[in-house]
Amino acid sequence: MRVHLRKIIVGVIVLAALTAVVYRSRHKMHLADFTWRKFIHAVGQANITYLLLSILAIYACYAIRALRWQRFSRHLGPSGFWNTYSATIMGFAAIFILARPGEPVRPLLLARKNHFQVSSMFGIWVLERLFDFASAVILACLSVLVFSGMLIDAGANSDWIDNARKGAWILAGLLLALTALLVYFRLHGAGELDRRLVGWRARGGWRRTAGGIIGGFSQGLQAIKTVPDLLFAIFYSAAHWGLVALIYLFVCQAFGDAFSQSDMNYPGAMLLLAVTLVGSTLQLPGIGGGAQIATLIALTQIFGVEQEPATAIAVALWVITFSSCILIGVPLLIHEGFSMGDLRKLAREESKAERAGTHVPAERVPLAGEHSAKTPLKTSKDTPK
Repeated sequence: MRVHLRKIIVGVIVLAALTAVVYRSRHKMHLADFTWRKFIHAVGQANITYLLLSILAIYACYAIRALRWQRFSRHLGPSGFWNTYSATIMGFAAIFILARPGEPVRPLLLARKNHFQVSSMFGIWVLERLFDFASAVILACLSVLVFSGMLIDAGANSDWIDNARKGAWILAGLLLALTALLVYFRLHGAGELDRRLVGWRARGGWRRTAGGIIGGFSQGLQAIKTVPDLLFAIFYSAAHWGLVALIYLFVCQAFGDAFSQSDMNYPGAMLLLAVTLVGSTLQLPGIGGGAQIATLIALTQIFGVEQEPATAIAVALWVITFSSCILIGVPLLIHEGFSMGDLRKLAREESKAERAGTHVPAERVPLAGEHSAKTPLKTSKDTPK
């Protein structure tokens, strides 16, 4: 009975998530040939142990992100791991609740929790994205160029792999060129450029916008001050995305019957993750679904999985890697005194502040036991602590 109950619970969760995905992606997906019987069968055969391990692993990923953030911000002063970890989880929960408009909430929470300048947190946020982008490129290149034989063992289409190898070499070359450019920029003038952009940020129009983007990029690079800083950043990034790839492998193995002609392996999971990350950047306003659709395409077109189990896998990956943060993140947000209205207001105020060339002051972000909502959020220059 317990096994059946767990399957029913998982089925309800996955079915609800599928409904959300189908609705958000209704203009992109063609489900005329979709068979609900096969989908329900795939869900019913899911290995609960693998799925629970994946949820635990995603919270370990948040811990690695927190450690990397602490390393990036160590030159700003001491920071506590729990403050950084809880702000990280709450920040991702805000993204789940508000979608893309909620992304600035995490840097604001990290600044408030650790008593850092908000502008420095947004600079580190840009640096974090650079490392995540590089990690996605490396995952794709490694899987296609180094582990192509193992991809075929995982059921990948050999013709697709042959075609992808050319693109992987181009990606690898672009990544090396970008890395060399960033190293040169960091060593020769990133700080000076940031100072020169003060005048741009004080003006209106495109100069203020461009100055804010370049300034954030420049400030982020200042977090890499020594060779150990760079090595730690590479180590944490590799550990984080390596663990995420393992989560993808666990979820695929949870639906093992979907791979009837082969067994999904780690290089295959790396490629699936890389394709999903590309899809996550292609979401359309009001539609979304880019990551889920990319996962479906990869599973059906590259690995030859039928669309029903592929849909179940895509939804399970979305639930675990994107929405499971709310299990702890939402209670933490409630504990800190946030409501959905507060989050929306904070995101809107930050967006308005960025257009004015500044940020919402960290002191205006409420924490547990504080009642800053009594005074309205306002935009002002970021004040050093």
